[in-house]
Amino acid sequence: MKKLKKNNLILSILLLAFVLEAEESFIPDPPSLNSTSFILIDFATNRILAEKKSDEKMEPASITKLMTGYVVSDQISEGFISLNDEVVISENCWRKKGSRMFIVEGSKVLLLDLIKGMVIQSGNDASCAIAEHVAGSEENFVKLMMKYVESLGLNNTNFINPTGWPDENHYSTAKDLAILSRNLIKSFPKHYSLYKQRSFTYNDIKQRNRNSLLWQDDSVDGLKTGHTEKAGHCLVSSASRNDTRLIAVTLNSSSEKNRLKDNRKILDYGFRYYRTKKLFLKGQNLREEQIWGGQQETVKISPLEDLYLTLPIRDFRRVKSVFVLDNYIKAPVTEGQVVGKMLLKLDEKEVGKVHLVSLEDIDAKGFFGKAWSNIKLLVFRFLMEEN
Repeated sequence: MKKLKKNNLILSILLLAFVLEAEESFIPDPPSLNSTSFILIDFATNRILAEKKSDEKMEPASITKLMTGYVVSDQISEGFISLNDEVVISENCWRKKGSRMFIVEGSKVLLLDLIKGMVIQSGNDASCAIAEHVAGSEENFVKLMMKYVESLGLNNTNFINPTGWPDENHYSTAKDLAILSRNLIKSFPKHYSLYKQRSFTYNDIKQRNRNSLLWQDDSVDGLKTGHTEKAGHCLVSSASRNDTRLIAVTLNSSSEKNRLKDNRKILDYGFRYYRTKKLFLKGQNLREEQIWGGQQETVKISPLEDLYLTLPIRDFRRVKSVFVLDNYIKAPVTEGQVVGKMLLKLDEKEVGKVHLVSLEDIDAKGFFGKAWSNIKLLVFRFLMEEN
């Protein structure tokens, strides 16, 4: 009991669900895919549901434009540039090869249209124009990209250009691209809404979104395709079903048809066997705990943030929540003050946790009241040790 006193005091164990049967879920291994590398993650919890060679460095081709989109969206959110900016197209951008938006040298194009041309049409010329507008040159923009790479923790990524044009030093991984996609969706929902548009017309030229999953699966609303001879056929997609959003990355598939099949197979696998549930809400009054030396006897506690959990569907029946308070709660306590944590356990394995905070301000008692509370606390601790 002394060890318990010195560390944490486990106050209670609550069952999230009471059921007659709570057998372990048995699910098959992920399907075999044509792609050399892939990963499937849950958006809300960032849990990896399936992966193969997800840390292997590979050329991302036009999936690079996800980072270009992330950078320009953040620069807009900071107020440095505006969607209504008119961008003068340089000869450098007009001459870009590969997929294009077909902008004209010397013309003025709205930044919003350039973003659409990059996201929907995968225009290398549009990506170049965005880079020059944001940072003055492609070279400066790449330096900016790499600052974002570092801030997002993309440890196996190096970008040489904003388009994904082939270069042996231009690489990323399935895992890093999944992290990037998750942050893009989470941080810039308005920008992300562009990725589900099926076509875009500029200069009287209508081009379809290269992500054919948008036509095949209504639950899919992004993100980006990529293809070069060395990179193969690549696709990052995201879909939402039954309040669960998943992100799938498949790299270096042998054909456009196979990359679509791979993405659908891995998404269907995830949605068939897994669910993500919001189990506790930020600000939710979970319970009241005893407080020592306060103007009132108990304090209301709540999760610091919403708590999500991703599990095989039937495993939610076997999850237990454990409240762990740091020693004893003493007044004064302020609203939002961390007073402990809650652990979620599945067969004694920790599968989630969140800090617990006070929902209210509680002042300390006066001198004599506080002294009496301290005496009671000492007696309580003594009894705990004896037992």
